[in-house]
Amino acid sequence: MLTIGLTGGIASGKTTVSNLFSKLNVPIVDTDLISRSLLDHGQSGYQMVVEHFGNEILLNEQLIDRRKLRHLIFNNEVEKDWLETAMHPIIFQQTQRQIEQYEDADYVLVVIPLLFETDFQTLVNRTLVIDCNPDNQIERLIARDNIDLKLAKQMLAQQWSNEARLNLADDVIHNNNEPNTSITEQVAKLHQKYVLLAD
Repeated sequence: MLTIGLTGGIASGKTTVSNLFSKLNVPIVDTDLISRSLLDHGQSGYQMVVEHFGNEILLNEQLIDRRKLRHLIFNNEVEKDWLETAMHPIIFQQTQRQIEQYEDADYVLVVIPLLFETDFQTLVNRTLVIDCNPDNQIERLIARDNIDLKLAKQMLAQQWSNEARLNLADDVIHNNNEPNTSITEQVAKLHQKYVLLAD
């Protein structure tokens, strides 16, 4: 079974692209969804975060205030490093387990925002990078997360550059305000390619 690692900068269109692959009946493993679920009440990530940051990170319903947590880590490099170091091993294990569930598929698409920055590269055979310029990312990020320009720029500045990812890509999808039909066509061509490679 072939494993394709889908990556790209924040707000580059990873969800849009993975949804298009899903419509072609490709199994999707999304590390963002895994990490979010680990912060649900009672999960291992929840316990670690509350023990580290204290009850002030909680909403009234004892749920983690994800907005507050995001502001905390993107304004404090030490806390960001702590959170990544604490969470990545658990996310890695869960990702590996989910991939193994699809052993009968031709290939699995694994969505990994920090693919090149982490050891998650060991989980994939090929890398698929979304090409998106920073201005588009900032515009989408502000609209998607309802944040200000300053925080959007901070979040983007803490990531690898688009060029650095593209230099390591096996395959690329261009998402710089192309029409939706273009993204769909790019995904369809790559799907055919991956099915052939999986044989």
